[in-house]
Amino acid sequence: MDWQDKACRCYLLRQRQPSHVSPEPAFRRRRAKRSREEAMAKSKGRLYLWMCLAAALASFLAGFTVGWFFKPLKETTTSLRSHQSVRWNLVSQMKAENIKSFLRSFTKLPHLAGTEQNLLLAKKIQTQWKKFGLDSAKLVHYDVLLSYPNETNANYISIVDEHGIEIFNTSYLELLPEGYENVTNIVPPYNAFSGQGTPEGDLVYVNYARTEDFFKLERELGINCTGKIAIARYGKIFRGNKVRNAVSAGATGIVLYSDPADSSAPEVQPYPTGWNLPGTTAQRGNVLNLNGAGDPLTPGYPAKEYTFRLNVEEGVGIPKIPVHPIGYNDAEILLRHMGGTAAPDASWKGSLNVDYNIGPGFTGHDSFRKVKMHVHNINKITRIYNVIGTIRGSVEPGWRPRRSIIFASWDAEEFGLLGSTEWAEENAKILQERSIAYINSDSSIEGNYTLRVDCTPLLYQLMYKLTKEISSPDDGFENKSLYESWLEKDPSSENKNFPRINKLGSGSDFEAYFQRLGIASGRARYTKNRKTEKYSSYPLYHTIYETFELVENFYDPTFKKQLSVAQLRGALVYELADSPVIPFNIQDYAKALKNYATSISNLSKKHHQQLRDHGVSFDSLFSAVKNFSEAALDFHRRLTEVDLNNPIAVRIMNDQLMLLERAFIDPLGLPGRPFYRHIIFAPSRHNKYAGESFPGIYDAMFDIENRADPRSAWREVKKHISIAAFTIQAAAGTLTEVVQ
Repeated sequence: MDWQDKACRCYLLRQRQPSHVSPEPAFRRRRAKRSREEAMAKSKGRLYLWMCLAAALASFLAGFTVGWFFKPLKETTTSLRSHQSVRWNLVSQMKAENIKSFLRSFTKLPHLAGTEQNLLLAKKIQTQWKKFGLDSAKLVHYDVLLSYPNETNANYISIVDEHGIEIFNTSYLELLPEGYENVTNIVPPYNAFSGQGTPEGDLVYVNYARTEDFFKLERELGINCTGKIAIARYGKIFRGNKVRNAVSAGATGIVLYSDPADSSAPEVQPYPTGWNLPGTTAQRGNVLNLNGAGDPLTPGYPAKEYTFRLNVEEGVGIPKIPVHPIGYNDAEILLRHMGGTAAPDASWKGSLNVDYNIGPGFTGHDSFRKVKMHVHNINKITRIYNVIGTIRGSVEPGWRPRRSIIFASWDAEEFGLLGSTEWAEENAKILQERSIAYINSDSSIEGNYTLRVDCTPLLYQLMYKLTKEISSPDDGFENKSLYESWLEKDPSSENKNFPRINKLGSGSDFEAYFQRLGIASGRARYTKNRKTEKYSSYPLYHTIYETFELVENFYDPTFKKQLSVAQLRGALVYELADSPVIPFNIQDYAKALKNYATSISNLSKKHHQQLRDHGVSFDSLFSAVKNFSEAALDFHRRLTEVDLNNPIAVRIMNDQLMLLERAFIDPLGLPGRPFYRHIIFAPSRHNKYAGESFPGIYDAMFDIENRADPRSAWREVKKHISIAAFTIQAAAGTLTEVVQ
């Protein structure tokens, strides 16, 4: 959802050029092709836009310049009190009504990346930032590959008889939400960067299209997907991973739908009566497998006018097969007459009124019928616009942050994090040399139960500290802190004395900054109850009904939960930008490394015989972690003793704090994923949304018992243990005392 915390001036921290879902009339139909053409003709000439697809994310980098060469500072009780006073003023001036006003303003019209409306929004944000008093606010453009539906040739799925006659077609349009009846410039459901084509064949139900689902089909059930059209339900993993898995299995196309079992909360009505998913709408979203590459035609380099480009057919991560999303009403019709093998167990069944047979193909008198896809998306190079604003750092009279703050409103996030990645590529040298932290603020609310934090271990203590100073917006926690409600509702599984903090995966704009450049990153938002609300994401994710009214009527009517998130983000940036010593805690990183090493070692123990046979040992990894822990302890001791009146001594410590995350970056990257370079964290190879620790080792061991060449497979495991051990040992070296 595009629910933001744009309040004003320096608490416009990491916001999004917000977008909302694009209203488009929707109706389920079984009409002939002529009716589809009439619908297309009716909307011809529109600029199709939909929900978050081009909305530029607004984010910021805190601490662009590390506060180098600042004047000697005497850290007295008075100066500490002043520092806290400024932060309190910043946080207390944030108002829920401002957040509501900005959200309403930015979500009135859809604005897909590459369209005139999106450029107008970028200019509006630029004007506002200048009005708020930023030192600069500039538009920065890139020419990237984007993907749109064909305006004259609709996408849909059909069932055809033995004569090729279409006897059923899925819906093309969706019913407009109330209040949006006159909105134009909208797009129907589609999957950006889908392959084009009209494949026809037997349908195979592949559950969530996870790696393990295809293993089940091929290894246990003996079902071959080659030449078939797959149908999969959304959920569990990133949609692009589903498509990649279908391609690997030999499918000629894949249909995606949201099953009520994964997209509906119990005892909640469909929108607009409630906040559940109606059966007539579908989730949009790109299906790329970029693995951090950015623009598919300029991987690793900014997509400027002078940049060499690959041919479109050579583009990184673009699937070759057609992909199309449909609503669960249409999915039920496709699944109702499936024949073949029964669902292997309950985990393969959703909550539609069907048996969830796998196929291939239909049963009984329908057995001669086939499914045909009609996907005609168009890929084209299009200009996008980031908005980049700056507050310069200074210690001159009159308050300014010690370090500069950069605010960025990213374009084309939903097309593969393009705006943020291209800017990171263009500014990589400066960012690696000077940046302290990146705070992501994609959406501020995806549920209304409790706070959710994902961040580097360096930020754990700062997150705990600041949430203890912010009031909880939750019912039943009046006069208590955000930390207290967070801890009670979502304690860590590893230590119940602290609230849960998640590892960073991907799926949002921190990716290039954390996974490629090694800049300490974090994000905070409100989320659902992970124990009781088992549906994936939130029910109306990436649909036409993800509107301002969804927030106002159901998720956060008072906007107080988003206010708490805005206050936390604002306080984070203030502390990172204005604290004399960068507020990172290296000892938490040491504890995390120990936990991750123990976890990956325990995972390997199910192969205990193979470990012995191939001489695989984790001793070097544990030794490196021990050395890092000792270095972290010694660094912490010296940090507590540093003379804050000595600018050189403070700068040395700040340099070491700033560069620690960078020490975990391997310039060679992970195998097959060269732009994921962080040795400790990476998105899971099997689910882009999830974070994985020691990804090189984990990927090397994945499904290792079924490798054709066990000796080679275990050598790969040994290689990645070695890389991890070396990297951690080298990181420990960066913490040793610098002789002045």
